[in-house]
Amino acid sequence: MRLRRKPWARPELAACPFFVDEPAALRGRWAAAFSAPQPMELELGCGKGTFIASLASRRRECNYVAVDLKSEVLALAKRRAEEEYARAGAPVDNLLLLSQDIERLPLIFQPGADRFRRIYINFCNPWPKPRHHKHRLTHTRQLGMYRDFLIPRGELHFKTDDDALFEDTLGYLAQAGYEILALHRDLHAAGLPGNIPTEHEELFAGRGVPIKYLIARPMDADPPLAGKEGGPAAP
Repeated sequence: MRLRRKPWARPELAACPFFVDEPAALRGRWAAAFSAPQPMELELGCGKGTFIASLASRRRECNYVAVDLKSEVLALAKRRAEEEYARAGAPVDNLLLLSQDIERLPLIFQPGADRFRRIYINFCNPWPKPRHHKHRLTHTRQLGMYRDFLIPRGELHFKTDDDALFEDTLGYLAQAGYEILALHRDLHAAGLPGNIPTEHEELFAGRGVPIKYLIARPMDADPPLAGKEGGPAAP
């Protein structure tokens, strides 16, 4: 769905203390951009911010970076964050929003220096045509890039309503050297505690579409659990 242009979006973001207007200036020192030295987590394609605003306002022992390309959706994410933190009675001091093409992450994050405990990808564009598959956020070439920004034993969390994208992603993960820690082809039927739904998740689940969910990490010394449904609770 294409959002209409919102003339107020850029000025509102420019005045927002937790919007980073020049993210490349923080390359290599994102941890120092927060008021407290805490583990960092990253959402790629935060949309209107339903997920990240709820997660970050609840889990204040962690710092969060949320990325999207469009000012229109980031401005809505900014407002959603302000609402969630106000309900929690807390300042927005562990969340940063920024606008960036996700394929160009190395321009703003420095491999080996800017490291995240988790990367979240929720309901990304499935790019269904084969010639466009390389643009998928879970494509093998993207997964290789994410390895550089995960701490040792760091995790990738992925949700989608799209069956083809989910099954293809399992193949991409194997090709990129990731192991599957948890896998659910119907997240809501599994009844995992702690799940935080996105706006797309609520929409599709309301239509009876099963939500697919997995947790993966780059391969290490532990034996992989690939092929086994189930696993840790959702965030």
